[in-house]
Amino acid sequence: MPVAIVTAAGQGIGAALAKGLSERGYDIALMSRSNAAEKLAAELGGVGLQGSVTEPKDLEKLVKLTLERYGRIDGVVNNTGRDPESYHASGPAYDPELDRSLIDITDEAWLFGIELYFLNVVRMARLVTPIFQRAGGGSIVNVSTFAALEPRLIFPVSGTTRMALAGYTKLYADRYGRDGIRMNNILPGFVENWPLSEEVRRTIPIARATHMSELVSMTAFLLSPESGATTGQNIMVDGGVNRAL
Repeated sequence: MPVAIVTAAGQGIGAALAKGLSERGYDIALMSRSNAAEKLAAELGGVGLQGSVTEPKDLEKLVKLTLERYGRIDGVVNNTGRDPESYHASGPAYDPELDRSLIDITDEAWLFGIELYFLNVVRMARLVTPIFQRAGGGSIVNVSTFAALEPRLIFPVSGTTRMALAGYTKLYADRYGRDGIRMNNILPGFVENWPLSEEVRRTIPIARATHMSELVSMTAFLLSPESGATTGQNIMVDGGVNRAL
């Protein structure tokens, strides 16, 4: 059976991805800041630990635990939580009445965003790339955001730092494709586990939130050999809400 790591898997998108991959035949290793990932892993017959994606030692523990349990790693799903500056549940792409000051965001908030949304992927890649090279291949899927292509004032830190992630993903794909290793980003829009106002729903061409099952299907596809020619990409799963080309 293939083996996949999923981070921030205690609830929300991460938990849905863990369940979906397990249903598709993956052995799973999970991590979350609470003990919820450990409990979910036990339910799914996998392994889990409590830790944070912003802590390099926790990522090391997760990779080590996975190898000890399964002896291999075939895929990694880098999911994460939300930074405090992304405080709006939902909102339109541009709201002229939104009083959101960029200059009041502290250095600490920007640096935390880099740790949470960018360096988590960089650090995990350092750990698993040699493993994938020895195995002859592997796939990494990063859960990003639709704001990575069209930054929004409602998600200032998330959108900006995940633009950096998009650049890193392309560089990684260029370098490690020769080793059979791929990296892609999925960019969810407004997902069904978060409140969706009627004002925002009207801006979504499919007129609804993205279903968790749709994120699971895309992630499973990108982890699988069926997507073997897909790497370095930012794939929107947002119902068409993003207006950027």
